[in-house]
Amino acid sequence: MRGTSGESLNRARERFEPVLRSAGEDGLTLGEQLFAVTAALDESAPLRRGLADPSRSGDDKAALVSAVLGSGFDGRVVDLVAGVVRSRWSHERDLGDAIERLGLDAVLASAESRGALEKVEDELFRVSRSLVGQREARQVLSDAATDPARRAAFVASLLDGKVDRVTAALAQHATRALRGRRFVPTLGWFGEIAAERRQRLVASVTSAVVLDATQLDRLGALLERAYGRAVQLNVTVDPAVLGGLRVQVGADVVDSTVLSRLADARRRLVS
Repeated sequence: MRGTSGESLNRARERFEPVLRSAGEDGLTLGEQLFAVTAALDESAPLRRGLADPSRSGDDKAALVSAVLGSGFDGRVVDLVAGVVRSRWSHERDLGDAIERLGLDAVLASAESRGALEKVEDELFRVSRSLVGQREARQVLSDAATDPARRAAFVASLLDGKVDRVTAALAQHATRALRGRRFVPTLGWFGEIAAERRQRLVASVTSAVVLDATQLDRLGALLERAYGRAVQLNVTVDPAVLGGLRVQVGADVVDSTVLSRLADARRRLVS
């Protein structure tokens, strides 16, 4: 999110952070309520347009928020959303995206408050990897034609009792609120946000073989020097790449796998 919407989101996140620090584990409840607000905006075009309308006064939009959320929602959520709708948004959909992001901040902050944020980040990655060979499961979890309650129940059956409650909540949100996305990439995005909250970059590494501790330490040190900040390595072993490494940090990709070099050689022969 960039431009006016990006500035509005950044201001909202700055205002919300002290609330999250004092909320502690209650951040999970705040986040789930913000996800419910996001769902309401996604489902109601009139509500979304009304709250994002730049020609409508901020006080008027804040009053509408209080009327809609006043009963049943935590006062901290009502205050946050009332402040958010007073801001300007480049596109009406940006409003829902911003509230979802604030919800993610709240849920992750609840894990952070009890020292479980790194565990959640790792679990999100492991859940994603566990679905790599399960095509049917991935289809169910990303199928917009499937009842969201059924998708959520399927996630619960996969994860029940196996992961942190924050990981479970994020997985539930990822499948209930597809929002034009697919389940596994969404979990990857959530993991990146968790890493960002820990002030770390995420490096997705693909290797043909398991890397030992020395190799991981060396790779991590190289990336940290290159990017000037701590880097979280998420390593996937894929024998199909034959050898070498593929490393992706954000939009930056370094592919030195044997498979990539063979593909490049084939292209050169054909051209």
